Amino acid sequence: MRRLSRVALMSAAALAVPSAAAAADEEIQVYMDEIGPVHRPGLDVHLNYVPSGRAAADYAGEQASESRIRITPEWSYSLSETTELGLYLPLMTIDRRGKFEAGGIKGRIKWIAPRPATQDWFWGLNFELGRVRHDLDINPWNAELKGIWGVRKGPWTMAANLNVDWAVSGPEHSPVDFQVATKVAYKLDAATALGVESYNGLGGGRGFGRVSQSDHQTFLERVAV
Repeated sequence: MRRLSRVALMSAAALAVPSAAAAADEEIQVYMDEIGPVHRPGLDVHLNYVPSGRAAADYAGEQASESRIRITPEWSYSLSETTELGLYLPLMTIDRRGKFEAGGIKGRIKWIAPRPATQDWFWGLNFELGRVRHDLDINPWNAELKGIWGVRKGPWTMAANLNVDWAVSGPEHSPVDFQVATKVAYKLDAATALGVESYNGLGGGRGFGRVSQSDHQTFLERVAV
């Protein structure tokens, strides 16, 4: 396997989360330029937990986020040095009563622009399509297009994603949602990095909301390879 990494200890470090946030997504990750060895499988494991979140449902049948654990194996396979396929299978949840369930499935394709070895910065695109249970999202089928940009200087890494999300099918089709995610990390050694990731909602396609009313989440991160 390529790696068993990002057992994402970003769980209990939500530093600034409004009451409607802290939803314990299946992954908390700023995408960068990592592409695994060509024609070899890889595995990342995403683990996150909401110690304090919403105890009430937003719609009938929704699973509230408080005390929810999400465990997501992310399988990957690189077609080339610039293109990688990914499969989140299974999307697993453990609710506040300790009930363990498979939550859905999601696939992705990531492309990173070729660059010379002397170039510090990178950019690329990632597209995801997935289906989850009704109690996790009122719209079962959803998609996301992610713009990727970043730079590495010595032990420091800075990266940003522009995320464009929309519902493919479901009872509540809404305009696309925009989010900017940023990351600053410092590499301690060849196997460990520490960092901070921030996720900031910008509103929907019919108009951007006020910053104070948007979703803001900040996480501490430790990644072990």
